Amino acid sequence: MFDAELIAQLALELNQAKNNRTQIEQFTKRFPGMTIEDGYKIGRAWVALQRQKGRSVIGHKIGLTSRAMQIAMQISEPDFGTLLDDMLYTCTPSQTLDIPHSRFITPKVEVELAFILKSPLQGSNLSIAQVLEATEYITPAIEIIDFRISPLDPSTGSTSKVFDTISDNAANAGIILGAEKIAPEKLDLPWCGAILSQNGVVEETGLAAGVQGHPAIGVSWLASKLAPWGEALLPGQIVLAGSFTRPVAANPGDLFYADYGSLGTLSFRFV
Repeated sequence: MFDAELIAQLALELNQAKNNRTQIEQFTKRFPGMTIEDGYKIGRAWVALQRQKGRSVIGHKIGLTSRAMQIAMQISEPDFGTLLDDMLYTCTPSQTLDIPHSRFITPKVEVELAFILKSPLQGSNLSIAQVLEATEYITPAIEIIDFRISPLDPSTGSTSKVFDTISDNAANAGIILGAEKIAPEKLDLPWCGAILSQNGVVEETGLAAGVQGHPAIGVSWLASKLAPWGEALLPGQIVLAGSFTRPVAANPGDLFYADYGSLGTLSFRFV
């Protein structure tokens, strides 16, 4: 287990990577004995650095929710990270939002649903019904993921481990909202789907059932994971329930269009 000094040092390295737009060496290469708990402590230390600079917490994200990704990362559960106010982009249905590519290192786009809460969620074994009861509305969301830790080591060819991703705030870098706001009781959530186009070409399609069978399951899981830290999901917070498409790499000039059917659309361009 890492001591407090090492955790603080690695959080500072992540902060420098974010500021310099330069990936750093995998923590697991340098520290093969790293644990999931170490990863979460580093991520929390990084969030604390952002809050010291005036950032505020607006919610949380859940990652690695698909069975395929969990098998690839050799884990049996998702991971999670923290959403900060400077990560949030909003657009109107008639707008194509410009997003500065230079803010990121190697951004990728994922299609998700966001839960906006009206009541706190805390504790273990919350039911889907309890999650939905605490939700004010559900809206389409795009997560922009980015890796401050190199996913592929250039000297050995080894891929990063889940401990690296967790310490890197679950690779979260941005979130786009702005489509319809739908009361959860009006949706058959597993059957909510989306079509993601990049420069006019359909790159991904998916259903929210790909998120553990029902996206509210992940929200319940997250509440249980925050409980040992004495924390809860709070009213007004955004919870990204997990992607139901593969990440699509975004280059400068790329135009994306996410069509969620009756839930609305999101159009954005990296500039």
